[in-house]
Amino acid sequence: MTTMVNDSPGTVLIIEPNFTGHRWRYAQWAAAAYIEAGYRCVIVTDPENAGHALARGIEEDNRPELQIQFVAPLVQGRRGLAKISYVRFFRDFRHLFDVASRERKVALVVVPYVDYFWYALPLTGSPFGGTPWVGITMRANFHHAKVGVKAPREPLVNAVKAQLFRRALRTRGLKTLLTIDPTLTEWCAGTPGNREGRQGLHGAAVQYLADPFPDTRANEPQLARARLGLGAGKHLLVYGAISERKGIQELVTGLAQRRGGDKPTLVIAGEQDDETRAFLGSSEALSPAAVVMDRFISAEDELDLFSACDVIWLGYKGHYGMSGVLVQAYRFGKPVIATADGLIGWFCRTGELGPVVEDLSVASINDALDKVLGGRLGPLAEGHLLERNTLSQFKQTLRQAMG
Repeated sequence: MTTMVNDSPGTVLIIEPNFTGHRWRYAQWAAAAYIEAGYRCVIVTDPENAGHALARGIEEDNRPELQIQFVAPLVQGRRGLAKISYVRFFRDFRHLFDVASRERKVALVVVPYVDYFWYALPLTGSPFGGTPWVGITMRANFHHAKVGVKAPREPLVNAVKAQLFRRALRTRGLKTLLTIDPTLTEWCAGTPGNREGRQGLHGAAVQYLADPFPDTRANEPQLARARLGLGAGKHLLVYGAISERKGIQELVTGLAQRRGGDKPTLVIAGEQDDETRAFLGSSEALSPAAVVMDRFISAEDELDLFSACDVIWLGYKGHYGMSGVLVQAYRFGKPVIATADGLIGWFCRTGELGPVVEDLSVASINDALDKVLGGRLGPLAEGHLLERNTLSQFKQTLRQAMG
């Protein structure tokens, strides 16, 4: 797409201090969206991210329409309101904006992960003064009990967060709150038998932003396996930031005790935390042996992994938000083994994307493996909500959010 950089409207600041998980990609894709609309963009982040592939690429390309600025974080104590993490993050973002906006005409601020400080906004106001801004929430879950999502029941906490959510929508400068959770827009609209969301909801619009995966085609599986050094047989992929919350310990235990049936090769791809690294280093070797890629995964390797592997693991623990890995599995037509909890469970509740496990017992895991490896899944119905999870749709929604 040919882009004409528009000097007159000013610059779009995309503020994301943390490049872990999918956050760096949201910053990258947001920049692409507004560059295509003719704006200059600056990604504002912590100097610790200077060695990240995204930061290095931006600096090497040195394009006038896309720059990166590193701003050292504030040194904050833990006294008074600073004991509250939401307040500390609010102050961090105000500082990042104050530094990055000097000598710039800022047209818009984009916050790819507004959950850092969202619930502080009724107390603090906007960290960006009167500058228009757009935020993306990925962790709002106070409404889940009202819309049929399986999650911990915390009625008092959720009631308080619902009230704070309503008030935060009236924050100065907020144009649109985008959410990767379709059930939040459902709650805001007021579902049948639930008028709670509709009552007292004023201020910025709340719109669904489908968690994207780049518009790409799968590689030929055999070639992808050869490039990755994978052997014959079925392959089960655990992908992303690898921690205990991925259910990795239960999965390894389930595979170690698997008797009869297909025994897939476990592929673990993504940077591990220390606990997971120690667990995998001390656990009994699997047969066939697991393939472990404990590092940052390049876009090329990611494409090969989802092309080569047969099943994607989503049996996560304590994860109630959306999963980009679920979107990737859908785009590649790969079945999943999914937790029943949170949005993963909500999207997979019909079973058409793959078996859903109510718990992570050895029996449940191996029953799910039997089903998915035995080919006992029906065809995927057309018109699934995940069809909207494309990068082009993501960019369009972001541009529309400017109002």
